[in-house]
Amino acid sequence: MGVGHSASAEAETAGKDAAAQAAGGREPGLLIVFSSTGYDFDRLLDGVRGEAGAGTAIIGCTTTGGIAGGPGGADAGVVVTALGGSGLEVRTAVGRDVSARPQEAGADAAAGVAGLTREHRAGLLLCDGLAGVQHEVVRGAYSVVSAVVPLVGGCAGDDMTFRRTHQFIGDRDGVEVLTDAVVGLGLGSDARIGVGIAHGWQKQGEPMVVTRSDKGRLYELDGDPALDVYLQRLRADRSLAADGQAFQNASFAKPLGLSRRTGEDIRTAHAADLKDGSLVFIADVPQGALVWEMATDEDALIAAGAESCRQAVDALDGAGVAGVLVFDCGIRKARLGPEGVAQEIAAMEQAIAGAPMAGFYTYGEVARTRGARGMHFLTVVTLAVA
Repeated sequence: MGVGHSASAEAETAGKDAAAQAAGGREPGLLIVFSSTGYDFDRLLDGVRGEAGAGTAIIGCTTTGGIAGGPGGADAGVVVTALGGSGLEVRTAVGRDVSARPQEAGADAAAGVAGLTREHRAGLLLCDGLAGVQHEVVRGAYSVVSAVVPLVGGCAGDDMTFRRTHQFIGDRDGVEVLTDAVVGLGLGSDARIGVGIAHGWQKQGEPMVVTRSDKGRLYELDGDPALDVYLQRLRADRSLAADGQAFQNASFAKPLGLSRRTGEDIRTAHAADLKDGSLVFIADVPQGALVWEMATDEDALIAAGAESCRQAVDALDGAGVAGVLVFDCGIRKARLGPEGVAQEIAAMEQAIAGAPMAGFYTYGEVARTRGARGMHFLTVVTLAVA
């Protein structure tokens, strides 16, 4: 595994330089591209394709910032990861029209996993982060992936503008730039693959019941308008909700946690509707669920990044770490700030003993090691390869 990063403002130069650093003069089996939104993507990917071999698959998406090991930790620009070697097997697929057919799109994207032949296997999903039905995408992927094959990945971002995200899939001969899509990777290896997941948030206060909701729209908590109940927990009034940025800042600091058997799945309100008193999320908040306020601090968020890496490395059972892919929530990044992000990346690098590391800040994270559920938010998901 090799990692490259470029912050060049010229799209083709950025793609070429980052891909050349990642490939290191070798012909990779896979190039993964994580890009900021300001580029001409066709030119960016032309630069990446120039470093690909005849058998190199190319996938990727837009982000809320890139992640790379070393000083600065990337952030703006483009991060490219190269994977290769005789023990690696790569199969890519794509699911289209996610918002209209999420389960079918998830199944389409996971099709490559079913054809893997290596002993150790994993599926990776890069989904449109604004589709609002990502949990259904994961459910569709699960329908065609064995229960023993883990799923990981992240939802594409657009630098926190919440307007449009893009996904990439192709090879040396051409790369499609898509939206409302989910790109899937089937990764097979002769060596072990490990997955880690952690978030660093804790329940706070008394639970509430979701008494009315529809997918990502939460209308009532404990029988009252969800916005008013939530604002009461924030010790604020509707003037906060009338200021979109102020409300978002407050909601990022006080997400809701959905009760699960294995812990809490976290949801963050991105907007409020003053007319009907609802809260708007980019993922489902199931009716009947118990929810809590969630709280954290900078130390807990940083520790979660390192813990996720340790879990992934421990799953390799002592095998050397070739590299780690990281899918970290963009809201965690906003909460930590530049200094906290640098500390988190340093803690993750220490946990993986300085092995190559790359990834991006997401609009949601995929991690399923067992069971049908696998969509997470405000979480750090890591994939380690030996």
